[in-house]
Amino acid sequence: MAFSALLRSAAPLSDGCREVVPRSSSNVAHAVGALKTKVGVNGEFGRIGRLVLRIATTRDDIEVVAVNDPFIDAKYMAYMLKYDSTHGVFKGTINVLNETTLEINGKRIAITCNRFYVIESSGVFTTLSKASAHLKGGAKKVVISAPSADAPMFVVGVNERSYDPSMDVVSNASCTTNCLAPLAKVVHEEFGIAEGLMTTVHATTATQKTVDAPSKKDWRGGRGAGQNIIPSSTGAAKAVGKVLPELNGKLTGMAFRVPTPNVSVVDLTCRLEKAASYDDVKAVIKYASEGPLKGILGYTDEDVVSNDFIGDPRSSIFDAKAGIGLSTSFMKLVSWYDNEWGYSNRVLDLIEHMSLVSASARN
Repeated sequence: MAFSALLRSAAPLSDGCREVVPRSSSNVAHAVGALKTKVGVNGEFGRIGRLVLRIATTRDDIEVVAVNDPFIDAKYMAYMLKYDSTHGVFKGTINVLNETTLEINGKRIAITCNRFYVIESSGVFTTLSKASAHLKGGAKKVVISAPSADAPMFVVGVNERSYDPSMDVVSNASCTTNCLAPLAKVVHEEFGIAEGLMTTVHATTATQKTVDAPSKKDWRGGRGAGQNIIPSSTGAAKAVGKVLPELNGKLTGMAFRVPTPNVSVVDLTCRLEKAASYDDVKAVIKYASEGPLKGILGYTDEDVVSNDFIGDPRSSIFDAKAGIGLSTSFMKLVSWYDNEWGYSNRVLDLIEHMSLVSASARN
């Protein structure tokens, strides 16, 4: 039976609400007097689910009211939330009230309960048909925290304005697409991208093997994650064509999985339609990072390494020193991303945008 059988819509919040303050980009519409958006986390309470919950406790526009994982009891759930080898000890308070209730920073969170928005983070229900099972269980909207073959896909800062309230199941794309798309958008709008190849040097994820183990569908993926640099496939670059249709068919890419616990980096090697120096491209990206995409796209010209971006809430941080131009039409652009923390922030930003658009449509 799907986890969604346990879902029901939550009652609206009646008081204590105020104007929602933008968290990411001026592209995200906000409304005065909007209610807190009630959210449930569904799945195996993995990396994204736990970090979404951590981040939500710091926001005044989102309220997590329930977590659904039938395989983990309340005490272990509290332990997993409190201690994190990458992002450190949770700075708030966590109490286990009973087998079905946690108290986090004084607010109760039910383990399997009623909620309005569901974050589908199991990695299993990634298609419209499968994720729609949550709707049958009473949820009103579902956000898939992974790419989807057929659900509408959104990247905050790029195409979230095309969200329509009639869309009940959507995808927040992947962490890599969230890094690449804002960068590609800025470069393409100013200079035009004729074609490009992307490589993501990606941190280890929970689906990899700690030591060599059977992996029938992906032989290389079965090799020990801590021992190897592993070439892998990714649909992140092609997915950019879904959120930026003008780049459809112009980008593709691959991945290297590397033995680091967190933070990844995108290398976009592209041919431009309009002649420009590397300095010209840097200037345009810097402008966007300080203006229309502030909070989504970052810019650095310092001598940084991957660990410097742990806990960075932005989707993509352009590294001006790491890139290089061969000519006025061919160059390599490099951008960092915390594939856990940054992505989890965008999940909540997308939910809040959906909530505000839906509320506006009802008024």
